[in-house]
Amino acid sequence: MKWGNPELLYWLPLAIPLVWALLALLRRRRKAIAQVVDPALLPVLAPAWNPVRAKSRLVVRVVALVMLVLALARPQWGFHWEDVRRKGLDLMVVLDTSRSMMASDIKPSRLQQAKWGIRDLLHNLHGDRVGLVPFAGSSLLQCPLTIDYAAFTMTLDDIYCGIIPRGGTAIEQALRTAVAAFPADGTADRVILLITDGEDHEGNPLAWLPELKEKNIRVYTIGIGTLEGEMVPAGDGQGGYFKNRQGQIVKTALHEDVLQKLALGTGGTYVRSAPGDTGLARVFNESINNLKRSEQETRTAKIYEERFGWPIVAAFFLLAWEALLSDRRRLTGEVPV
Repeated sequence: MKWGNPELLYWLPLAIPLVWALLALLRRRRKAIAQVVDPALLPVLAPAWNPVRAKSRLVVRVVALVMLVLALARPQWGFHWEDVRRKGLDLMVVLDTSRSMMASDIKPSRLQQAKWGIRDLLHNLHGDRVGLVPFAGSSLLQCPLTIDYAAFTMTLDDIYCGIIPRGGTAIEQALRTAVAAFPADGTADRVILLITDGEDHEGNPLAWLPELKEKNIRVYTIGIGTLEGEMVPAGDGQGGYFKNRQGQIVKTALHEDVLQKLALGTGGTYVRSAPGDTGLARVFNESINNLKRSEQETRTAKIYEERFGWPIVAAFFLLAWEALLSDRRRLTGEVPV
């Protein structure tokens, strides 16, 4: 047996203290009645009242609740084979990991905010392939295009400032790595999602515009940081700020010009991030989500049969039984409990 929502099963042990608490309330009620009415007179004043039946009704209600929780957990058994056709686009995340991404003008840091935004973006992907290229002074393909979002998340969690040994920021080289990672025969729209503060120390990213257009690759850029800028932490664990060779503290600010031109030149969109909002979800929902998705692959999948109907039926009959018990007491003149 499998469960569609197994995390809900952790709530089932709460049924035990719930039954105990309800029985305690029932005993408390009986003690309160005993203080007002002599127990010897209770059969005369309420001849139809039956404490055992009251407990039974309570247990029936709790068991019905347990059945409903089991239904929500979606029990599954039995299966059939089904051809599953996946449609999606190819999305390559190009993430800046240079020293300037440690700046805290976007709390807690530019890089951490970007990683959180990428994780949130994965919830919007359904069949789209996603890959990861971190870069600084050079770049590498950290995760090839995949629909295994769990594996992608693991590689994303391993990203940190300094994962690329060569310092600096080389956006052009990162774009080159991302373009090479796309399959040559793909028919779906291809997207590069460039997340950076825009600082570029070598090369000319705009020189890649003709090739990006030729290959029909759209570049969506996220400028992460503030125009006012922030000092770059030293990153040595001892506090302080990074200094250049002249001994001056380095301050980094968002550079939007190149990012805007890359997005505009390829039919993409530029968004400036804000504290608590990287803009990734907005870019995806308003732009990327409308792109062409092609059939990527067909595979045979094992589809388990949903059986949540059985515990729902059991809960219905239990509640109906409890209701009939109540009706019978009213019809026989019993005092409702």
